[in-house]
Amino acid sequence: MRITLGSERLLSSAALNGRRIGVVCNPASVDHTFSHIADRLAVQRGTQLTAIFGPQHGFRSDVQENMIETGHGRHEARRVPVYSLYSETREPTEEMLHDVDVLVIDLQDVGTRIYTYIYTLANCLIAAKRHQRTVIVCDRPNPIGGRQVEGPMLARGYESFVGLYPIPMRHGMTIGEIARLFNEHFGIGADLEIIPMEGWRREMYHDTAHAPWVMPSPNIPTLESAIVYPGTVLFEGTNVSEGRGTTRPFELVGAPWSTAERFVESLNRRRLPGVFFRPVVFEPTFHKHARQPCAGCQLPVLDRASFEPVQVGVLLLEAFRDAGPEAFRWRDPPYEYEPVKLPIDILAGSSELREQLEHRVPAEEIARSWKADVAAFERVRARFLLY
Repeated sequence: MRITLGSERLLSSAALNGRRIGVVCNPASVDHTFSHIADRLAVQRGTQLTAIFGPQHGFRSDVQENMIETGHGRHEARRVPVYSLYSETREPTEEMLHDVDVLVIDLQDVGTRIYTYIYTLANCLIAAKRHQRTVIVCDRPNPIGGRQVEGPMLARGYESFVGLYPIPMRHGMTIGEIARLFNEHFGIGADLEIIPMEGWRREMYHDTAHAPWVMPSPNIPTLESAIVYPGTVLFEGTNVSEGRGTTRPFELVGAPWSTAERFVESLNRRRLPGVFFRPVVFEPTFHKHARQPCAGCQLPVLDRASFEPVQVGVLLLEAFRDAGPEAFRWRDPPYEYEPVKLPIDILAGSSELREQLEHRVPAEEIARSWKADVAAFERVRARFLLY
């Protein structure tokens, strides 16, 4: 079954007629013909495209990971300014919105709390409220489905650009649903309209929804990388390679002090549901341990419904620490403009996960410790689900 995207529904209507449009987008902002929303808005009859806004990694998604900012520019083909929302500002300014009546947001989220596009969305809602503009969010699939919710919650005091609000690591919401959550539950109060999809169901992953896939950021090249990302992203807070500098970032994790076959043997004996740990050795071409052999595993997901990526990520942290107690370490700050707190704490949403691992709490017990918070969140999120 093929779904209809929010952008396709919006652009087949007359809702934008007579309005000046700013669009928040990147290369993944395409329809089923792979036509880009900025190109479609530029030729939409009765509509004037006046500005383009790009999230982290840039409008062209050509820039690598955190704290590598992009500059402002101009789209020469469309003759409109291109503003970076990952620059000296992460929120549209009054000057940027001067010629904009409506801010259309068409971004592909990946269903994980630390993915910054949902905070670009939140900042756009805050700016729209302040400057009295309307925001229209074109809904897109959560590529890893809308049923499973998992992982630790963000705690007060650990807010950053990889976590502004208390939600779990895997939130199980579409970008339209999370826009409603931010705007209503967390009190932003902007003039917000969601254009829902047609045909999407919560059990659908990106491929079963037959949605067009363009990698949403440089290190989420495949749907498989998005599926494991809620767990393996935790390795950004360590000196273990999360596979950046390979063709399979986040699917490959490894370190110079590990031995691949020995490393996976004990992991596979635990028979975690839905996943197999395949031994690998790889050399990152850049980033951590560039040009050094890193041994570890790839994570083929055998059953999506039972796979719990965050628990697997915690188990892998435990395993790499045990494989090299003298070599393994937490990454030092800064991370996403946080100069003091450890990156692992910013990623996990508090210091609790790190402290549990340092006190040798087993991964399965750690996973049980976040169940009550997840259940409470699910009761809140139920009010904002569209499907």
